[in-house]
Amino acid sequence: MKIVLSTLFTILVAASGSQAQTFTEETDQYRRKYKDEFLHSENSPLKAADLPYLQFYTPDSSYRVKARFEKAKAKSFEMPTYSGMNKTYVKYGVLKFKVNGRRQKLTVYRSLSLQQLAKYKDYLFIPFKDKTNGAETYGGGRYLDLKTSDLKDGTCVIDFNKAYNPYCAYSTGYNCPIPPLNNHLAIAVTAGEKNFTKQQHEASIK
Repeated sequence: MKIVLSTLFTILVAASGSQAQTFTEETDQYRRKYKDEFLHSENSPLKAADLPYLQFYTPDSSYRVKARFEKAKAKSFEMPTYSGMNKTYVKYGVLKFKVNGRRQKLTVYRSLSLQQLAKYKDYLFIPFKDKTNGAETYGGGRYLDLKTSDLKDGTCVIDFNKAYNPYCAYSTGYNCPIPPLNNHLAIAVTAGEKNFTKQQHEASIK
């Protein structure tokens, strides 16, 4: 009996390790693609020499959570950006979920201008802030992307390991939406992209 239990325990540990490895590999693959997109975007603020200064938290599957989605009545409004220009969005709905046992919620938005483009017609946007901003992550907040197809049966998966910086974190001259107050989380989300370190590096060698 002890041999059977020992074998079962070994199998469970191996399976758990395999799942963790798969999640890490998937996250690393996503990040490689994320970096590569900077080299092909027409209005990219970064060049190949800048990519080593992109920093990320270690992949953490506890920040990949299932959320309950509640649809909202679409009403357009102007979302301010850090450049002073406004962008028109509609409140698409609210996501309710738990992170480390604590209840949280984030509002999901849809861009009226992007909705007119075939490439982005299913694009949904979640600008947010958390307790890491201004210290380990960009002070202006971070973003998450979703698609309408990600919402199934009133639920979806939020992966904070895919949280990314707005272009304003790298350079001036961009119209980056300011996360609304209702999307300010009272927790530290230690997942996703961290501070861009190029300026720190340049300052240290002067």
